Amino acid sequence: MSTPFPFTAVVGQDDLRLALLLNAVSPTVGGVLVRGEKGTAKSTAVRALSVLMPEVDVVAGCRFSCDPDAPDPACPDGPHDGGPYVSRPARTVELPVGASEDRLVGALDIERALAEGVKAFEPGLLADAHRGILYVDEVNLLHDHLVDLLLDAAAMGASYVEREGVSVRHAARFLLVGTMNPEEGELRPQLLDRFGLTVEVAASREPDQRVEVVRRRLAYDDDPDGFAARWADEESAVRARIAAARGLLPSVRLGDAALRQIAATCAAFEVDGMRADIVMARTATALAAWAGRTEVLPEDVRQAALLALPHRRRRNPFDAPGLDEDKLDETLKEFGGSDDDPGPDTDPDPDGPGGGGQPPQDGPEGDAPSGDVPAQGEPSQDGKAPAGQGAGEQSPVRAAEPFRTKMLSVPGLGEGAAGRRSRARTEHGRTTGSRRPRGTLTKLHLAATVRAAAPHQRARGRSGPGLVVRRDDLRQATREGREGNLVLFVVDASGSMAARQRMGAVKGAVLSLLLDAYQRRDKVGLVTFRGSAAEVALPPTSSVDAAAARLESLPTGGRTPLAAGLLRAHEVLRVERLRDAARRPLVVVVTDGRATGGPEPVALAGRAARLFAADQLASVVVDCEAGPVRLGLAGRLADELGGTAVTLDELRADSIAGLVREVQGTSRRAA
Repeated sequence: MSTPFPFTAVVGQDDLRLALLLNAVSPTVGGVLVRGEKGTAKSTAVRALSVLMPEVDVVAGCRFSCDPDAPDPACPDGPHDGGPYVSRPARTVELPVGASEDRLVGALDIERALAEGVKAFEPGLLADAHRGILYVDEVNLLHDHLVDLLLDAAAMGASYVEREGVSVRHAARFLLVGTMNPEEGELRPQLLDRFGLTVEVAASREPDQRVEVVRRRLAYDDDPDGFAARWADEESAVRARIAAARGLLPSVRLGDAALRQIAATCAAFEVDGMRADIVMARTATALAAWAGRTEVLPEDVRQAALLALPHRRRRNPFDAPGLDEDKLDETLKEFGGSDDDPGPDTDPDPDGPGGGGQPPQDGPEGDAPSGDVPAQGEPSQDGKAPAGQGAGEQSPVRAAEPFRTKMLSVPGLGEGAAGRRSRARTEHGRTTGSRRPRGTLTKLHLAATVRAAAPHQRARGRSGPGLVVRRDDLRQATREGREGNLVLFVVDASGSMAARQRMGAVKGAVLSLLLDAYQRRDKVGLVTFRGSAAEVALPPTSSVDAAAARLESLPTGGRTPLAAGLLRAHEVLRVERLRDAARRPLVVVVTDGRATGGPEPVALAGRAARLFAADQLASVVVDCEAGPVRLGLAGRLADELGGTAVTLDELRADSIAGLVREVQGTSRRAA
């Protein structure tokens, strides 16, 4: 096993280290979600924490790591009545993004359960992580049902496996740590709330600190064991401090004044439910124990709020997590603070591993450029257009208020990633039939299995009440649910769309569709066309907030190269089909249907559109034509695409109830 990078050698990232240490002191805090750009030591810090965790005593031979002093009475390997025990290091178990449900919660031997009536249970990763750390890298890319199972187990401290009348339960208490890059997609707000603490990490912009990061990493790569030995004393000190804080934790007093501050803070920031209050209370208590105190102070409450509340403040998927610290200080002062309290910049332990002792993350105040710099899209003082804005190009227009859209779906039955848009064969959903299993059996169809085994009972010599079942008799249940799709937006940003009120409405409509894509767990992409060419403003991604940001800054102007936009979109889909053949696309073309620029622009656009019809790609044209005289160009484009056209008004959920049916029917005719 390779030597992990020492936890105390991580440069900076004070909030990340403190949040991990607080969970090591008090696992009831509820885990940590680490959000940040790639290459910011997220995974390094998490893997390094396991070395600092105190050893655990486990019942010898127990696959579920039962505590010999308080064994789980429902342990599948139990009962444990005394007996020998062993001490071992706390485990760090990593959950791969592509793991199956059986790998996470464990699997039953269905054949033995049916034929012999025994609970032959193979433990999963939740059992391995009991009394240790469960680490999920890229947690935002996990399937929703796996995240639900994971967080339910973390909240209840137990894992339940229910399969065809056979039930197994075992303890599963672990420190849950998830890391994610927001550029690759967000977690649902409901799932965000289930993580106790959240920290945002970013690479330092301070040259000296970056130099130190590189120096330490190179030294570690050259000699991991020697580098770890140089930090052994610091590691031992932190390990001892965690053990001391754990011992002190039951003695920490959370007074009424601190509780009032916690309740007032959660109320002031309008967080939903009571989970935030409970997490803040546990975090403040752990902070006091980490600082070696038995009394929770106002600075503990403040630090707990900064760690527990930012991700609970989000009201829609495009809101960035954050907390108004001035408002926080005012609330704390009003409900229990005093002039004698330490200032808002006071760290609970400036000399410990959770704070201080490292160069500041932010650069000096003089890093900002001097002089007046015009905001994006605004003219400079000499009246010239901003850099990068060509002649005839207008500055970006703010999107109108988003609205709830009618659901658009892809016709037919797919087999893509689980989601909430189009019909698909999935592992979860209503049972529609059975088949022979291909590989490992995951969902048993009991009735079909019994029917397959019944004719052979006499030939197999059945003499008792039990059913003689062979592996060839087993039948896999086939289920129908919903899949996520690739929603590719092709947006006309030409001069014909450039009227500010109209473009604001168009952006509002696309933003509404993006919000719908987020809720339905789709991937999204954005192609824009204007002037003389088209560009991929955003390659297909799970990060719909990245698409929203690109949309917000989209300028308009110039001619309408409709054919170029369609051809670029067709190429994007071709490449994406090679990467993820199972994910079906839905093309949403947002245009007034005009085509200008180059020789025969209308005919060329028609030929490009017919490529989509030939490939049987589901498509919708959002008709943005305005004015008393309508040319109906968007409708003609939809016919050539083999899709349907809807106006901006018809896109709203409270209009034309037959929209989904119309989209599907038109697509079938094209097929």
